[in-house]
Amino acid sequence: MKKILLSLLILAVTFVGCQDNSNDLPNELQTKIDMSDFYAHTNENEFEAKNSAQTKDCYSMQNLNRQLKENPGLYKKMYDIEFATRKFIAGKGKPSTVGGGSGGGGGDKDVDVTPIEDGLGIINVPVYIHIVYPNANSISDTRVTEQMSTLNADFRSTNVNQLPTGTTFANDATDAGFSFSLAGTFRYNDTTSSWGTNDAVKAAYPPISPTTHLNIWVCEIGGGILGYAQFPGGSATTDGIVLGGAYFGNTGGVYGAGRTATHEIGHYFNLRHIWGDGRCRQDDFVLDTPSSDSSNFGCPTFPSVSCKTADMTMNYMDYTYDSCMYMFTDGQRNRMRAIFASGGSRASLASN
Repeated sequence: MKKILLSLLILAVTFVGCQDNSNDLPNELQTKIDMSDFYAHTNENEFEAKNSAQTKDCYSMQNLNRQLKENPGLYKKMYDIEFATRKFIAGKGKPSTVGGGSGGGGGDKDVDVTPIEDGLGIINVPVYIHIVYPNANSISDTRVTEQMSTLNADFRSTNVNQLPTGTTFANDATDAGFSFSLAGTFRYNDTTSSWGTNDAVKAAYPPISPTTHLNIWVCEIGGGILGYAQFPGGSATTDGIVLGGAYFGNTGGVYGAGRTATHEIGHYFNLRHIWGDGRCRQDDFVLDTPSSDSSNFGCPTFPSVSCKTADMTMNYMDYTYDSCMYMFTDGQRNRMRAIFASGGSRASLASN
């Protein structure tokens, strides 16, 4: 009996001691990061059926679904990246309990955001471009220069003056704080008529220094697909984005102003489609973008309403025509910059 009482006394003292030292717990235990809304895999077949009459655009989510099936460990990596992202944002002025969704918000409310002075500065991303065509010179240096200029304009928010009169989103448009510099262009004459979306072009022409450079492949994808990207967490052997040549640089047409690259780099920087690739309750993990249940196409007249709120059709992560998209939000900026913070999944990419 004495031994039992002694054991209980030691246990009680230990419990009190643990309570007294609660302030010494790691930050991740003191700050509640709500991950209950996290998802990786999406039901792209349901989405495609709903939008079968529309132009098929980005194939990033389908590519992600394939990679999740092929790599059982990818979900955990993406979960950890999302946790780190939310923790970074929580440490930059948001409430201590942080989730990812907008909760059905209209996208026009102020949020506590990470300023450009978040310690990261203007993040310069070096870019390698791989042009893979029967005649690789058909994609000229001028087109390369045009594409780089578009990226620098879009990620530094020089286009927000195009926001339509009457929109409630003007205060949400932001300078994301990224610049892009061309590290090299590589041309490969290859007679392959259609590369598809299973990363075959990357296997044939592997990325160069993918941990420190953004790799962009320009080729004929086929199937009416404009481009696709790899989210953070995937294999370094396939990291980067793939663009159809007709949508690279200024080529004319509704998707010919270089915004496919902006959209796909958004995915590469950990942004989801603005409608969350699901119904109204499945979100893009960004507070200041409105809930939506589908993409938008063409150049919609404002407001285009779904989920009882006006859609942010002019956001780069929707599917509207290039001339009708011209903004990232504060919340999207926070997500993108989080992966470049110390220990972030793309921290080694920055070369300030």
